[in-house]
Parts: sequence; structure tokens; C-alpha cells
Amino acid sequence: MRAPARHELQPEPAPPLWEQAAAGLVVVMLTQALIGPIFAPTQEETPILRLVWLPVYAVTAGLCLWRWERLVRVWPAILVLVVLTLLAFASKWWSIDPEVTQRRTIAFAITGAFSIYLGATFRDLALPRLLMICGLVMAIGSLVMVFGNPVIGIHQEENAGLWRGLWYEKNQMGIVMVASALAAAAVMAGRDRLEPLAVLTVVLCSGLMWMTQSKTSLLCLLIGLGGIGALWTMRRGGAATAVVGVWLGVVATAIALYVFITDREAVLVALGKDPSLTGRTDIWAALMRMVEQHPWTGFGYSAFWGRESVPAALIRQETQWPVPSAHNGWIDLLIQLGWPGTILTGLIIAAVVVVTVARLSGAGAREGYFGIAYLAVFLLLSLSESVLMSQSNLPWTLLLAILARAVAPGPEPAHAPLARRRPGPYQARSRIAAHSVHGPPRPHFPAFR
Repeated sequence: MRAPARHELQPEPAPPLWEQAAAGLVVVMLTQALIGPIFAPTQEETPILRLVWLPVYAVTAGLCLWRWERLVRVWPAILVLVVLTLLAFASKWWSIDPEVTQRRTIAFAITGAFSIYLGATFRDLALPRLLMICGLVMAIGSLVMVFGNPVIGIHQEENAGLWRGLWYEKNQMGIVMVASALAAAAVMAGRDRLEPLAVLTVVLCSGLMWMTQSKTSLLCLLIGLGGIGALWTMRRGGAATAVVGVWLGVVATAIALYVFITDREAVLVALGKDPSLTGRTDIWAALMRMVEQHPWTGFGYSAFWGRESVPAALIRQETQWPVPSAHNGWIDLLIQLGWPGTILTGLIIAAVVVVTVARLSGAGAREGYFGIAYLAVFLLLSLSESVLMSQSNLPWTLLLAILARAVAPGPEPAHAPLARRRPGPYQARSRIAAHSVHGPPRPHFPAFR
């Protein structure tokens, strides 16, 4: 039996507008837009900030209960979330700050549930479109903040003059703008046409990202948009174009890796980075010495960078800088959960990549290749930002959502009923006539016993 083509699959309808609005509100909150600079300007957790999140958790619980049947269908993603949550909660028993570990593990579980809801409910282009609209709203809000209240919208001391919009600092704004631009590009790729709203989102979000002067965000944007464009071109161009595109991609990747390995400093200088990555290498060296003290357990989930943390104070004293995080997702995970937690997370991400690549020709094309483009960006981002197993954090939320989409059952083939099918061109009708009321019935074939 012939497998149904991509256009013969019946896409699942998008959720109703009220549900999209509720989910969009949670997405905006997970970016930590505006609430952080207002309620916690020093980037420290405060009691009022915890109260702000309670309505978000309530909305998340309501959405999950509303769509519980869809969540059950993506049970492998739920199993992954349960395992990671249990691991984070278990670290409470050896954490240097058990109360913080327990509280943030609960937040990790709740926001993880929203991630799975998002992936299970917003199928095909529904998720990129939701992210595009949310990103456009936040981009417009950032412009209002930059020109209406530059004290919040623009860095005043460190990184003075660079835009940060609705967020604490420029890198947060850059990440959100990149994700929004990729979502808008995916909407156009999935529909095979230019859409004014999507074009506006790509242009506006790319411009705001440029004003942050974040080299990491710029590289992520180029890789993400280039990946979506290349995959769309290969699909439209046919088999020959696909073969040439894959060959060029492999060669270009190999050359880039060779140049980076043999002359990393020259590459970094060309990207506008100093060889120490703005002091990050010093932080990483100091943290790896801390990892050697607790290689199998770490210091507890989300407990290392607390205000009263003695190990964090030693790192800040050594680097002579108030370091807020490791600026590397893998090293940050090492100091939290040790090697077992880091290896487990790496295996999960590798599985997500494999399954997403396997879905490229079907579900991947229907979603405008958003999943694979975002995974490429996420992997690059994890090398410079602490985005792995982060609670209340958009990058990790989207990764789990892509996992849920990858394991969700696909849409059913939209075949016409058998009685209404018409023969195609040059296809003869069946020569075996059916029983007719206008003639004698055909005798049945004798049964062979």
C-alpha cells in the first residue's frame, strides 16, 4: 500500500483562541520578560517574585488537565520529565542548599509539564505560529521600553548603550529574539509562501537581536535561518538538489570544524571575541576544579550559585567578577548533578535530535523545519549559556516541547471513502461487476475443502 504523501495527511487543527492566549501568556512569562527587571532588579530570587509565578502555575495546571488525553499520548516525554525531576529532587539530600533545591525542583516539574503540554497540543505549525506572535508582541514591547524607559530598556553601566528590552541583560533578549525569528521563518517555510506578519517578525526580531551586539545570538540566528532555508530549498528542488545540499552541508561543517580546531583564536577574533571568551575560560577552569570535589553528585540542583554559597564565593573571588552562572550549560549541570546527571541529559538530547531528524520528511516539513533548526541553535547556545535543565526558562521549555512533538503519534492519512474513489487517468475500472438487481446474481465460486 502506498504511503500517504505529506499533503495527504490531515493536519490537526490549532487550539481555540482562548487556549492560545493562555499558553502564550505562560510562554512570555517563561522568557522572564519585564517581571525580572521590575520585581527582582538585582537578579536575586525574592518572595514577591515567587508570588508572581503562582498564577502561572495555576494556568499550567488547568491547561494540562484540559488536555490530559493528549499528554497521555506522549508518555515517553512524561517519563523523561519524571526521571529528570526525581534526579533533581534526590540531589536535595546532598545539596549545599536543600531548601532551594527542593523549591526549584518543584518549579522544574511544573514548567516541564507545560513544555509537554505545549508539544502535545500545538502540533505542526501551531507551535511556531504561537512563538511568532509572542515574539512579535515582546519585540514591540522592547521597542517601547527602549524609547520610553531607557533605564530599563538599555544597559546603563556594564555593556552601556546595548539594548536589553524587557529583560535583565542583552543575552536574554538575544535568545528570545532568535527563537521568535526562527518560528516566523518556519511558518513561511511550512506554508510555502511569504506572510506579512512573519516577514515583519523576522525583520523586527533580527534588528533587535543586532542591537544587543551578542555574537552568540547572531551566530545562532544565521545557523537557524540558514538551516530552515536550506531544507526548504532542498524539498522544493527535488532529489538532485537534496543530494547537492547535503554534500555541501557536510563539507562546510567539516571545514568549519577543522578551522576552529586548528586555529580557534583566529576564529574567535574574526567573530569579535577575545580568546578568553570575555573571561569565560577562566570561569570554566575554576569550576572544573570544583567539579573534581564532587564528580558523581555535584553540589545539588540549582544550589551552587546561591547568595550564601561558599563555593560560588570562592569562584567569584578567584575571577574577581560577580559571576551569576557558569556561562556554559554542560559545566553548570556538572556542578549541580555531577557526571551521571550530565551524561543522562546528553543522552536525552541526542535521542531528541535523532528522532527529529527521522521526522524531517513528514512532520518536520509540516512544521517548517522548526524543530531541527531550534535544536541546532540550542546545542550551540548550551556552550555559552546555562540553559540545560533550567526551571522557568524558555530554551529548555522548547527543547522538552520538541521532545513531546517527536514522540507524539502522527496525524491520520486523509483518504477518501472507498465507495467514492474515482479511477485515475489511464486506469481501467474493475471488470468484475457487482451484484445487480437488474440481472441474475453471479454464482459463487465453489469452496475448496
